[in-house]
Amino acid sequence: MSENKSPDESETILIALDQISQTIEVMTRVVNRLRHHVENQADTSSDTESTQKSDNPTLH
Repeated sequence: MSENKSPDESETILIALDQISQTIEVMTRVVNRLRHHVENQADTSSDTESTQKSDNPTLH
């Protein structure tokens, strides 16, 4: 990178990088919450299916 950047330009770049970093952190939290929610739904769904199967045994 060029070392001839003015202090204002360098400060602007650092602020932008900080904002990008904060945005990534927020999005990571959102993704983790969504992942947790989907996993809970999958667990609940499989629990419901296994309960239904045990309540209605198939006779052969």
